[in-house]
Amino acid sequence: MQSFYEASVTRPEHARLTGRRGARVCIVGGGLAGLSTALGLVERGVRDVVVLEAKQMGFGASGRNGGFVFGGYSLDCADLLKTLGPQRARELYTLTTDAVDLMRVRIRRYHIDCDATHAGVILANWFDEPARLETQRRLMKDSFGVDWAPLTEAQLAEKLKSRRYHGGLLEPNAFHFHPLKYVLGVARAAVSAGADLYEHSPVVGLERQGNGFLVKTAEGAIDTQHVVMAGGGYARNVYRRVERAVLPVATYVMATEPLGERLKDAIDGASAVYDTRFAFDYYRPLLDTRILWGGRISVRDREPEAIARLLRRDLLKVYPQLHDVRIDYAWGGLMSYARHKMPQIGQSADGVWYAVGFGGHGMAPTTVSGELLAAAISGERPVPEAFGNFGLTRTFGALGLAAAQLTYTTMQTRDALAARHRPAR
Repeated sequence: MQSFYEASVTRPEHARLTGRRGARVCIVGGGLAGLSTALGLVERGVRDVVVLEAKQMGFGASGRNGGFVFGGYSLDCADLLKTLGPQRARELYTLTTDAVDLMRVRIRRYHIDCDATHAGVILANWFDEPARLETQRRLMKDSFGVDWAPLTEAQLAEKLKSRRYHGGLLEPNAFHFHPLKYVLGVARAAVSAGADLYEHSPVVGLERQGNGFLVKTAEGAIDTQHVVMAGGGYARNVYRRVERAVLPVATYVMATEPLGERLKDAIDGASAVYDTRFAFDYYRPLLDTRILWGGRISVRDREPEAIARLLRRDLLKVYPQLHDVRIDYAWGGLMSYARHKMPQIGQSADGVWYAVGFGGHGMAPTTVSGELLAAAISGERPVPEAFGNFGLTRTFGALGLAAAQLTYTTMQTRDALAARHRPAR
């Protein structure tokens, strides 16, 4: 299943791990969490950093997602506030906006050509209830110090040629990009600074060994002082304490054919978009005038043809004028979700570091995790205490997946019922 992203990059090759060697830090997982940790470490002068990836760098969610870069976590900001209180909630939220800034810095510093489009992200109101937007805008300004600019229904209609929306909010500091190009750029920067990256090297065993660990692959092994588990929804049978704490949940994305001037018949602007439903669509215009469209959460891994049919149906609910547009790419991927919907960042009692559970809001939080773990491992500062509220909570495997699917389906139904009460227009 090749994505638009895979079709539009030329990948560098990294060797398999063969034989036995030593390292100060061994990172399991070559997605953005693992690679950001590696880059954060080498930027701090830590040497002997190794990344082991079972497939290819950026193979998982980090290289398959919608490409949105903005503040916050999968846990709603209002719920973050209820859980942590004003000071600690703002502290954790600010980490993500700092990460957005850091990603911009790294794009410039390391000359990462990743189609970055600095036009903000629009939250479009699916419901004819202005209070939804005003409540969100006030919450972000009063509790998190972030100004989201209101868009009236008429202003939004100038940008999005759809009858579905009732105004919106623009998050101006957000941007969108080609996530796989960015991940590969971070990998290149880490290698240039001295990290060693190995592909097609799945970890088959992790053992405590004296004051460190032995990390085994099929053809090699790493003797290391520190281990970081950053495999997300794809890690299996390596370190159960982390793996049982995340649900591997599928989501879907597609890309249309290039639309040329016709793009403006639907989207006349460069911002990325998502809406106010629990089961929301997310989409953005690409530089070559395609529309990249994502949505839906499922426990099922579907074939590209089925994904294209489902997402095309969603696209036409918003933009029926695109009824004859061809879909060129459709793909899925696994996100790692925690029951509490927050990233799990920290260190287990047996000394293993972890960075997992980023859900569908991962590009900035994975960068956060890399910085926090790099700072902790290098002795700069510990992981913020507030993350202790979001530990490795068990998800109960198949039962957890069934519960997640039921929750999603229930919320889809709730959104549909609420939308039916919209006045005729």
